[in-house]
Amino acid sequence: MSAAAALKVLFVTPECAPWVKTGGLGDVSAALPAALAELGHDVRVLMPAYRSLAALAREGTQRVTLPADGVWPEAELVRVAQPGFSLWLLDCADLFGLAGGPYGDERGVDYASNAERFGFLSHVAARIASGATPWKDWQAEVLHANDWPTGLAAAYLRRMPPPRARSLFTIHNLAFQGNFPPDRQQVLDLPDAWMQVEGEGLLHWDRISMMKAALRHADVITTVSPTYAREIQEEALGFGMDGMLRARQADLHGILNGIDTRVWNPVSDPLIPARYGAGCLDDKAANKQALQVELGLAVSDHAPLFGIVSRLTDQKGIDLILDNLDWLLKQGAQLAVLGSGEPRYEKRLNVLAAELPSQVAVRTGFDEPLAHTIEAGADVFLMPSRFEPCGLNQMYSQAYGTLPVVRATGGLADSVRDASGPDGTGFVFQRDSAADLRETLMRVLRCYRQPALWRGLQQRAMAQRFGWAQSAERYVALYKGQARKA
Repeated sequence: MSAAAALKVLFVTPECAPWVKTGGLGDVSAALPAALAELGHDVRVLMPAYRSLAALAREGTQRVTLPADGVWPEAELVRVAQPGFSLWLLDCADLFGLAGGPYGDERGVDYASNAERFGFLSHVAARIASGATPWKDWQAEVLHANDWPTGLAAAYLRRMPPPRARSLFTIHNLAFQGNFPPDRQQVLDLPDAWMQVEGEGLLHWDRISMMKAALRHADVITTVSPTYAREIQEEALGFGMDGMLRARQADLHGILNGIDTRVWNPVSDPLIPARYGAGCLDDKAANKQALQVELGLAVSDHAPLFGIVSRLTDQKGIDLILDNLDWLLKQGAQLAVLGSGEPRYEKRLNVLAAELPSQVAVRTGFDEPLAHTIEAGADVFLMPSRFEPCGLNQMYSQAYGTLPVVRATGGLADSVRDASGPDGTGFVFQRDSAADLRETLMRVLRCYRQPALWRGLQQRAMAQRFGWAQSAERYVALYKGQARKA
């Protein structure tokens, strides 16, 4: 690609794997910029220098000072050397040097300063994407913001001096909106014209909404699957934003996320006990045995092993699984769980694990190597979400020949084909009910007991192509369309 054809993209995000990751956003924020860079585009990723990144920030190869400006504190932009895209950390210890995670403390309580923290991240992104940029040798053509913590970036950009980049905002999960009390107006430097519901307003049910700011002010909006783009325009999954999204239907695009096949590939994965591919699926059995040993489950080739790597919440349909679990275990199945979430679900799963340690194993928290081992070692992956904007684990599972059980919603509907058809790659059910899940689990067990049928499903699943190349090209097309309007 010629230098003239290459786009300059500022990609702003609150998390980016492997440095900061609480879910799929972290994975996407690493894989999509890398895919864009491979296509020849000049991508700079901006994220906060959280306390966990202090050592990384100290190794910065370039530093740019941002003087205090009105309500905004002094900070530094720190470039970190790494292959592919350019990573820049926003270093402001008062806002981002807090103990805990990116959004809350060690107890999981949101930081009281989250409005200021992510308002500042959005303000700096808007500044970089305008004539006020501190980077004199680089001018962004596109500002790509992600989820509510960057939602104010597109709004702030409209108040910056030209030349201004065009803005694209990706909704990763509309349920999380970044809503704050109106007394945050001053610390966020919001004009009075934005303190209303209509017009340019950011108020949503009398609260400042960072998500609404993006939906109002971004030039183009994307979300992470075609089905989810349709679902969020309906009341059930619109979370109060459906009317606004319907009004912006022409600017709303659903692009299915991809997976980073350099990281999630059973042929080359260094985190699994035994590597394998579609042509050597017998080697997958070694991963199952290793998983059973690691978790203290009974070692058995014949017991169907179900895996879960998830937040343990209502959204993820954990109650539907629990309503069927006694029955499933009586069929001789095993369950391996990695995740954390609502205490009631953690408690019930841990009680079962204590009562039936040869069949149920639970590990709370997050463990990247174990997540890979579950994907490689399980026979079936359970993901009966009530809604799922995209989901990545159902794609990881298919890549590893671990057949997913999913509900037909969002990206799950877009990426898994039911085993009842000739091109099946998993098991799909329609209604949000434990009974529908039970019927689907019965189908799973019947198929599992037919080795030739099961092997065919595995091979079709592993033949799917979920890499980022095609989706990255779709983003580039949107970028170019916006850049021409600048």
